[in-house]
Amino acid sequence: MKRSVMLALAAAVTAALFFVASSKPGAASGAGTMGNKGSATKALEATAKLESRSGSSVTGEAEFTEKKDGVEVSIQIKGAKPGTHGVHLHDKGDCSAPDASSAGGHFNPASKAHGSPTADPHHAGDFGNITVGANGTGKLKITVKGLTVAPGPNSVVGHAVVIHADTDDMKSQPAGNAGARVACGVVQAESK
Repeated sequence: MKRSVMLALAAAVTAALFFVASSKPGAASGAGTMGNKGSATKALEATAKLESRSGSSVTGEAEFTEKKDGVEVSIQIKGAKPGTHGVHLHDKGDCSAPDASSAGGHFNPASKAHGSPTADPHHAGDFGNITVGANGTGKLKITVKGLTVAPGPNSVVGHAVVIHADTDDMKSQPAGNAGARVACGVVQAESK
């Protein structure tokens, strides 16, 4: 009899501790940390599927991951002519026009001059150039300070990634003289 009372008491204490722990703010949503094993919260991510425009065969994908020092942008393309091509985040999340003109100008919430993503001044949407090899493929990885994936005035979500036919000279205003828009994709938040 004593043993059954002890087991019942232990079960009651365990249930009470579980109830108290789960009623702490953020516990039910998975927010907070898990000790030294990492955070229970997931990284904020977004993606864009790049589709051909302006009669090109360029396609690809872009991934955006919010980090503590900005947004890491990873872009992969194929079907492009060898050389360097300007890459920008454009203001409007609309790639419906055959020449991607529906994407508007560069994303520029701070109203700065166009330039290199590693120097000031530059648009928030200035990602520089992607280098394409003889096989028609290219990759670009850059961390852009000042951007977010989270909702807000500097969020990449709802804008369009555009690959251009030519090199961005990173000085001509307002867009770096990068030529036609050969691929375009709207950035959408990832739900994981």
